[in-house]
Amino acid sequence: MTSRDKKKRAGEILDILEKRLEGATIALHSTNPLELLIATILSAQCTDKRVNEVTPPLFKRFREAKHYARADPTLLEEMIRPTGFYKNKAKAIIGCCAKIVSDFDGAVPSTLQVLTTLPGVGRKTANVVLGNAFGQNAIAVDTHVKRVAHRLGMTGESKPDKVESDLQNLIPRHRWTQTSLLLILHGRHTCKARKPQCDSCAVRGLCDYFEKAARNGSG
Repeated sequence: MTSRDKKKRAGEILDILEKRLEGATIALHSTNPLELLIATILSAQCTDKRVNEVTPPLFKRFREAKHYARADPTLLEEMIRPTGFYKNKAKAIIGCCAKIVSDFDGAVPSTLQVLTTLPGVGRKTANVVLGNAFGQNAIAVDTHVKRVAHRLGMTGESKPDKVESDLQNLIPRHRWTQTSLLLILHGRHTCKARKPQCDSCAVRGLCDYFEKAARNGSG
């Protein structure tokens, strides 16, 4: 398949998913870039639903980066305990916000290069914030995006940064942020890790994984 064909197929897949998942938005609740940054850090190896249960009292108590930077680690750990790995997450949040205060006057940076210098912030977290809080074009590669993109034949890579690069090359820039949201939702509800629901998949006719399974007699 040529590069042009791959881009055309990717566009068709996204068109179908947009119709099937109309109004797809990020599941994490937030009202500003700082809240989304904190919520995304907390979402590591935790469900968005659980994070959304934890963040309301957290956001009420800690309204600015300086409040997190000065937080009592024990208190913060207790407040975020349900999200798991709470000691590491608390340390990352305090360190991240301390740098935001000291280096950026308390404002969350709005570029990938700078965001990824913050403690606890990798490319995925940075792209989530850029795409959903700052309205920039960004592809956030989490486990769902990685798995679904691979099954659909959009990438053959396993490293998130390379998956991101492949998707950027396939998909028009203005669709990047929405692409992440669509692939995440499709991965959660249909293209599940252990048992993909191929029978009810709207894009199975364009899917490498389904084609191979059908060819092998298991589709």
